[in-house]
Amino acid sequence: MAVTAIKATLSGLPRRLVADGLIEEATILEAADAAKKEGASLVSYLVGKQQLAARDVAIAAAEEFGVPLMDLDALEIDLGIVKLVNERLLNKHQVLPLAKRGKRVYIAVTDPTNLHALDEIKFQTGLSVDAVVVDQDKLVDRLAKALEAVDTSMSALAGENDFDLDNLEVGAGDEDSAADQVTRDDVDDAPVVRFVNKVLLDGIKRGASDIHFEPYEKAFRVRMRFDGVLKEIALPPVALSPKVVARLKVMSRLDIAERRVPQDGRIKMRLSKNRAIDFRVSTCPTLFGEKVVLRILDPSSAKLGIEALGYEDQQRHLYTHALSQPYGMILVTGPTGSGKTVSLYTGLNILNTEDRNISTAEDPAEINLEGINQVNVNPKVGLTFASALKAFLRQDPDVIMVGEIRDLETAEIAIKAAQTGHLVLSTVHTNDAPKTLTRLVDMGVKPYAIASTLSLVIAQRLARRLCGNCKEVVDIPREALLKEGFTEQQIDAGLTIYGPVGCSQCNSGYKGRVGVYQVMPVSEDIGRIIMEGGNAMQIAEQATVEGVWDLRRAGLQKVLDGVTGLEEINRVTID
Repeated sequence: MAVTAIKATLSGLPRRLVADGLIEEATILEAADAAKKEGASLVSYLVGKQQLAARDVAIAAAEEFGVPLMDLDALEIDLGIVKLVNERLLNKHQVLPLAKRGKRVYIAVTDPTNLHALDEIKFQTGLSVDAVVVDQDKLVDRLAKALEAVDTSMSALAGENDFDLDNLEVGAGDEDSAADQVTRDDVDDAPVVRFVNKVLLDGIKRGASDIHFEPYEKAFRVRMRFDGVLKEIALPPVALSPKVVARLKVMSRLDIAERRVPQDGRIKMRLSKNRAIDFRVSTCPTLFGEKVVLRILDPSSAKLGIEALGYEDQQRHLYTHALSQPYGMILVTGPTGSGKTVSLYTGLNILNTEDRNISTAEDPAEINLEGINQVNVNPKVGLTFASALKAFLRQDPDVIMVGEIRDLETAEIAIKAAQTGHLVLSTVHTNDAPKTLTRLVDMGVKPYAIASTLSLVIAQRLARRLCGNCKEVVDIPREALLKEGFTEQQIDAGLTIYGPVGCSQCNSGYKGRVGVYQVMPVSEDIGRIIMEGGNAMQIAEQATVEGVWDLRRAGLQKVLDGVTGLEEINRVTID
């Protein structure tokens, strides 16, 4: 009798999966709740957590709803059909157009009950929509490849011949009006235009995060930052330096005649109809000319999903739990370039639903995310973080993100917002999570306000990932392992440590980066230490008692997992 009552709480696909004996009722109820908190679909959650095979789910869905079942491996995707549906809808609902017959389009889905997705596609295309059930894992893979091909994102960068380097469409990122557009002048001679465009394209193609143009007395060099490490990629003639700088300033709509003070701007490079890349531009006068640094802004980095960032399971649970709360404050800390913005925007992406009003104040906004109201602070006209926050609070917000808490006024307004029923996300520049709390006290924030408002602090670093193609096992003496922080139990259990080698597929043995995190909830005991005037060391000791890993411990776990090398963890964390 009890079993029947429990089954009555299930319907649709979950009920079918339980009826077929593929999963227990309690398990699927728990999975449904977890998927909702993470902002994921139930099917993607079940398959992603390997609780069910993608094929079993697809078969059950097809039988339950009488929808055709197809194998994507047997189909050739028509990019012309894929283009019928807006890329935003494809990413949002994780669906893939397969074929069109007259006024009817066939859409690959994993859950035929997602009528909202089908209705949106019907409205956008003006076509009738029929669902076809496919395997979740195959759909994710084929959708990513189809969008990459349609978007001509990275595949189009395989060779410079795919672009007209002389006439590549570029402009300032903040296009205020057509009358404000900068036209070509004497600065834009063909060789300079071609050189600058090629460097920018190479930076995108090779996955650089920053491009540095550096003038010296007898040299002019161009460096790019790959996976956090700078590498020289070109040495143009010294005479080219002022022309290259002038060209970059024209592209970002900066004052060419002003060479005495730093300037900031933005460049938008359009690669195709659906693909544009933004660059944040900073100039700085040096002894032998102006140095220009471009930060390549990648909007897709915020859409990777929290699973791709490198959080351990417990850390990810703590972050998603804090995001699910209706109010409170989440702070992310770390040095410049440690991935704080990506962590915050990954959280915002989870929260970005139709029923939430989300506003952000940034300096400047690096990632454009549809559905979020983003504001660039501008102190010159009085638009500071504090004034933007005050404006947000009159705009009926649910979630507020502040790019950085730099002063007491901003901190107090942010805390007041968190105390009055809003979820607030922000960053503070400190070395680890415990020091973030004492930093707020040093700013002048009342200890009781910190203890009662702050729910989670995340400290992070970015470490380079070992190349999976060439990494090799390294032999390290037991005494050295103990000194590095590994326990005797770990060593006796037979740990395996890998190191970099280097091959044609990576940069000196590394390829890509992974986050190393310290995720510290502000518990009652930690709050008590703050209110009693305790220091960062006392907070860190209590956090350790509560099972919170410091950055070093989290980094060593990445070494044990074979994700990165010990030398790399020593570079980014303090022993």
